[in-house]
Amino acid sequence: MTAALDAAAMLTRAEEATGLIDYGDPTLRQRFVIAVEHLNDLGLDSRGRRQAADVCHWLLTTRLEFFADRTRFPVADEVIDRPMFVTGEPRSGTTLMHALMSVDPDARALRFWEVMYPSPPPGLAADDDSRRTRADADWREINAKLPKWLHSHPYNDMLGDGLPEDERTWAFDFRVMTPTAWWRVPMQTVVGGLPTDATAQYRIHKAMLQQCQYARPPKRWVLKGFHGFRLAELFATYPDANLLWLHRDPVQVAASRTMMMADILDGIVGPVDLQAATKMHLELTRAGIANTMTHPMVDDPRIMHVRYTDFIADPIGTVRRYHRFCGRDLTEDAEEPMRAYLSANKGDRHGKFRYSTSLLTEIGEDIAALHEEFRPFRDRFGVEIETRG
Repeated sequence: MTAALDAAAMLTRAEEATGLIDYGDPTLRQRFVIAVEHLNDLGLDSRGRRQAADVCHWLLTTRLEFFADRTRFPVADEVIDRPMFVTGEPRSGTTLMHALMSVDPDARALRFWEVMYPSPPPGLAADDDSRRTRADADWREINAKLPKWLHSHPYNDMLGDGLPEDERTWAFDFRVMTPTAWWRVPMQTVVGGLPTDATAQYRIHKAMLQQCQYARPPKRWVLKGFHGFRLAELFATYPDANLLWLHRDPVQVAASRTMMMADILDGIVGPVDLQAATKMHLELTRAGIANTMTHPMVDDPRIMHVRYTDFIADPIGTVRRYHRFCGRDLTEDAEEPMRAYLSANKGDRHGKFRYSTSLLTEIGEDIAALHEEFRPFRDRFGVEIETRG
């Protein structure tokens, strides 16, 4: 029988490897123990446990170096001015919106190589910094292992220069266990059970922005994540932020996100139970829509609500309207690379992503009844029923 992972031993190993002991949060050790208990409960074989231990070591040493940088350099003095966020349910166009905003020469977006290997501050990195090639190699490995992910998320071909979701900044906080940190470990995506703390998570997120802004010329931050459940903490951390919220037909969201995650997990753990996955993602969609309908800050004046179909019909116009909403101008110098991006990056460039709402009927759901269930949401945000799939 393979020996269980030992949280205390892994913490000691990371500290000895770096010569550091400050994780930037006294609760990290207890939280790491919970994450390791989860890993031990997965029944991993010896190779899986080695891979899990290696990922833990990577995340722990990265965290130690990251927080040490805040004493080595005046990173904490960086001011994050009026960041522009994008949010929405999965499969609602948020990634494309973020990608378009990121090509603006006056904008700055997080890059995978920066959040995967953030120390020393990326602004100090030379063009030949090995972290870039290391992250590129990581993404080639991810794309080879999870080839179907490129169908639903072709932006993964950007490799280490790709655009992480804001949640990826929390990987070394052991509050989330995302595929872009844990792809080498044969495990399901963790959707609950870890001790979350939105205030602490945004504190880490802001620290990452400061880290990546340090020693660089000022630009406006453009960011993307699933912030709908954490609006109070988001705006408490960034009171001068704005948020563009894309809204799509929930029936399409539920079916599309099911197939996307099935494709991802197929490369990590093998074929998944589609019916069980559909039930889970329908419930997650219901929870997201319920939150959107009831959260007291949904109508905050810093939030701009946009229909997915309007965005798809005029993506650059939507970016322009969002900038105007934020009191900023979108220049021709910014629009031109956006047009070039749309021309050069077709959504089906790695193969067409296919899904169907029949996934929902196969678990006994009536599509017409689902549309009626979500009608108050559609009425509130003007979201029409999509007729595809």
